[in-house]
Amino acid sequence: MLKAFIQKKLETYVKLYFAKHPEVKLIVVTGSVGKTSAKLAIATILSEKFRVRAHSGNHNSFLSAPLAILGIEYPKNIRNIFEWLAVFRSAKERIKAPSDIDFIVQELGSDRVGQVPHFGTYLKPDIAVVTAVSAEHMEYFQTIDAVAKEELSVSDYSELTFINREDIDGKYAEYITSPDIQTYGTTVSAEYNFLIYDYSAKDGYSGTMSILELKKPFKVNIKLIGEHSLRPVVAASAIGAKFGMTQGEIISGIENIKAVPGRMNLLNGVDKTVIIDDTYNSSPLAAQSAIRELYKLDAPMKVAVLGSMNELGVTSRAEHEELGKMCDPNQLLWVVTVGKEANDYLAPAAKSRGCQVKSFSSAIEAGGFVNSVVEPGMAILFKGSQGDIYLEEAVKIILSDPRDESRLVRQSEKWKQIKNKFFSKF
Repeated sequence: MLKAFIQKKLETYVKLYFAKHPEVKLIVVTGSVGKTSAKLAIATILSEKFRVRAHSGNHNSFLSAPLAILGIEYPKNIRNIFEWLAVFRSAKERIKAPSDIDFIVQELGSDRVGQVPHFGTYLKPDIAVVTAVSAEHMEYFQTIDAVAKEELSVSDYSELTFINREDIDGKYAEYITSPDIQTYGTTVSAEYNFLIYDYSAKDGYSGTMSILELKKPFKVNIKLIGEHSLRPVVAASAIGAKFGMTQGEIISGIENIKAVPGRMNLLNGVDKTVIIDDTYNSSPLAAQSAIRELYKLDAPMKVAVLGSMNELGVTSRAEHEELGKMCDPNQLLWVVTVGKEANDYLAPAAKSRGCQVKSFSSAIEAGGFVNSVVEPGMAILFKGSQGDIYLEEAVKIILSDPRDESRLVRQSEKWKQIKNKFFSKF
């Protein structure tokens, strides 16, 4: 009852804020994967010309999203009514004060049917971005069609929606009712696109960006790894152009985009190994993309450390087996699995392909094993979920410089306490 009351109050404050400050533009990002990366890419490019508010974390729920929009910190104790009263006072002050921003970039999350549509009861975005439609929270959604309906519903209440052409199947167009749709991606089939000419793990991608408003394609270098990491940059560039940014301003913004912790970050490992740190979370689409990027690296030996993909419901077995079948014994010296689902389903599928497989219950055990088989120049992918996997703790064991621990995901004191409690069971 209290939560419902707080949620309603926060939503009312957001509506009042935009009523008082109609000049502030709202960009929202939803999708099965890649929301935070897209949000931060958009914020980075827009910041070249405008004042932008975008929370650095993934505050995208019914309570945290309104607070991120208003620029108010989430209470440390959400059960303390006095902390919420302080939040309400801050919200009122924010509404009354002169606007200090031009844009708000906000991600919208969903783990139940109807959550993305609900955001439309109090938000009227100028632009929405849908990053992907893939398996997520399948214990509740059951089917990919249900996921597609949920994520694409953002177009019903947004002025304009950008759709990822590569990671959203065209058959889901039937769920889009708004005519104000444009596409972005890394092929010519997208209206806004980046076409790759060259790539190296050190320098990233070189290619040409095509933005309708800028008339002619222009050359740009994007210092990220993973082709799926490029698509948010295209969306961000398109949004910048929509609001009058020049080619030079967009290029300058692109140069400032960096990989988000735990999302396709390149780190230096022991014995001159290369680590792909993709430990923030895992889903079938993201894990498949990460493995493809590992295969592209020029390394004498490669290891894939793969944690269970959580919240897949009845699709879990099939999705883990499919990922296991992607494991190529000609590419991988070892496949290391962590967690029950990965051990039960992914590992046997990888073994059936002829891969050398080792399975563990905890990330720390897996990290110790990888450390024991490290060879100079090896490339190691760590791809895992948040809950009960925490592969960033395996990465720590392989890091060349312990100071790089600060570049890993979930390193706050709060998260360290959660993980210490979890790992104490092993």
